[in-house]
Amino acid sequence: MQKKMQKIKMIIKRVRYKFSMADKPHLNMIITGHIDNGKSTTMGHFLMDLGVVDQRTIDAHAAESEKTGKGDTFKYAWVMDNIKDERERGITIDLAFQKFETPKFNYTLIDAPGHRDFIKNMITGASEADCAVLVLSAKPGETDTAIAPGGQAREHAFLLKTLGVAQIIVAVNKMDDSNFSEEAYNTAVEKGKGLIKSCGYKADEVPFIPVSGWKGDNLVKKSENMGWYSGKTLLEAFDDFKAPEKPTGKPLRLPIQDVYSITGVGTVPVGRVETGEMKPGQKIVVMPSGAQGEIKSIESHHAELPSAEAGDNIGFNLRGIEKKDIKRGDVLGTPDAPPAVAKEFKAQIIVIHHPTAIAPGYTPVMHAHTAQVAATITEFLGKINPQTGAMDEENPKFLKVGDSAIVKIRPVRPTPIETFQEFPEMGRFALRDMGATIAAGVVKEITESHTP
Repeated sequence: MQKKMQKIKMIIKRVRYKFSMADKPHLNMIITGHIDNGKSTTMGHFLMDLGVVDQRTIDAHAAESEKTGKGDTFKYAWVMDNIKDERERGITIDLAFQKFETPKFNYTLIDAPGHRDFIKNMITGASEADCAVLVLSAKPGETDTAIAPGGQAREHAFLLKTLGVAQIIVAVNKMDDSNFSEEAYNTAVEKGKGLIKSCGYKADEVPFIPVSGWKGDNLVKKSENMGWYSGKTLLEAFDDFKAPEKPTGKPLRLPIQDVYSITGVGTVPVGRVETGEMKPGQKIVVMPSGAQGEIKSIESHHAELPSAEAGDNIGFNLRGIEKKDIKRGDVLGTPDAPPAVAKEFKAQIIVIHHPTAIAPGYTPVMHAHTAQVAATITEFLGKINPQTGAMDEENPKFLKVGDSAIVKIRPVRPTPIETFQEFPEMGRFALRDMGATIAAGVVKEITESHTP
């Protein structure tokens, strides 16, 4: 039995854990930004200065980095980029997780890929985040590329807002490249404010912090090179975030991230509880299959838990459900309040990126919580004025970049999804095609349901 438990623990190591330090609230933070704007370097240096990563590890990364022929360029970035392929290519591919604490909070840090091929991983990360850091380069050409249509900073900022990440800090990086110039900072801030404002954030409520990920300025300690800046360091600003209220009073919703089958143990899914609570012995239903079973045990952070609640990342053992009855993208709930499954739904979308225009019948891939499914936009009901929310035009023939509209969407197979009004955590989605996020949206109404 001990071996079986070890096996489960090994599997659960692959998901994020609940912190054991119970006296501080826990936040999930995602780090986003355009490729090469220095996200991973900034956070690697931050973790070293905070004492989470020791100098010996950094020195080992530096020695390894030298072998690439690019000097010690990657010594901080590799704290976060721990996948071999990422090191060889010098880019962040999958989500990397690190833990740290500030005086006020315990954090799980999610480093999201900036490279466009890996944006689907970023969507998974953003849908789990309570707050975000958007890293922008202070180098003029790099800033312009990042925030232009097709730039990842622009794409990430829209997705963060649509996926419900309300709290954001902008780190203006690479200040050392401009000799810590206030002018370079102000120019980047002006451009950055324009971007986040267009996404729906209140620009005057978002801190812009000048940093050097490479040199360490304003990460943990106040910079001596920027006397003109009187604001907070990154670490100080993190304590200004607010802990989200946990939606524990709602029915259980847990989107499945992965499923494992362990000999002698049974079916072990992993995922994050989005709403509600779950306990061993509780009867559950998996949608859309409708398979019913019982929670046998719950694990997190190498320990068995008496219960799990909204915000917890867990692995759990199921009784009565086989591996074939449950897969990534399914949603777990209770038989008395099962997750909704849509054959068709009405949604409000905003078009973020498209080379031409979108017409009815367009079928991109929909990313909702952990589900990925092709979905057809069957009907354009009306264009929405983003300022007033009023309908500007009924049944438009096409939609282009910047348009907001009410549409009908039909996934190619029934998909568990909820209205944004009832379950904001489950009612957001992104539409992707051609290696880019085309649109992001929220579910307004399920117009055709699926019953297993």
